[in-house]
Amino acid sequence: MSDKRRSLLAEKTPFPDDLDERLRAQLTFLVEVDQLKTILRQSPLVAADRRENDAEHSWHLAMMVVILAEHSDRPIDVGHTIQLVLLHDLVEIYAGDTPLYDQAAGIDQQEREVVAADELFNLLPADQAQRMRALWDEFEERRTSEARFAKAMDRLQPLLLNWMARGGTWRTPGITADDVRARKAVIGDASSSLWKAGRCLIDEGETRGWSRSAAPQ
Repeated sequence: MSDKRRSLLAEKTPFPDDLDERLRAQLTFLVEVDQLKTILRQSPLVAADRRENDAEHSWHLAMMVVILAEHSDRPIDVGHTIQLVLLHDLVEIYAGDTPLYDQAAGIDQQEREVVAADELFNLLPADQAQRMRALWDEFEERRTSEARFAKAMDRLQPLLLNWMARGGTWRTPGITADDVRARKAVIGDASSSLWKAGRCLIDEGETRGWSRSAAPQ
């Protein structure tokens, strides 16, 4: 990353000088993450003819956690899991979205996102910066039941959108139904029942021609 300091959104309309410094940092962060609404993903919306953005995606994951938590193979703290899904894509404000089936873009994804996490979360007061970074690392490393379920929701949500779009990103050139199964299998790390349902949708999508079958060996 360049040594040049990034311009922050809050600087467009600076806060009053007498604002509490901790609150100033918190509000600066909250204004900065408004950019999440501008980061477009590849998945198509069901209710409109456009792609979803990261903020919409994160909200949908939070709702899925609330509704689908009972399907977790292990007990989870719903509130903690919601925190994980709400912040997991914040780094894309600086790192950009990396499409699931774009192998070339994925090569340096981790490096880009780690740099972005350091920069973005450090806008917060030190204690909150440390907690936000710890939550993001937890999601990335999937070391807890909550993180594994959060990751499962991150894979299941676009699967649902692609089903409703009768293919969506499943039709990406060069991608087969087997590729989709391989990238979605992480759902099974958290929920055997949701992965069974996910496989059912992928299999049926392949039968209907919404994704490519692998060429016979």
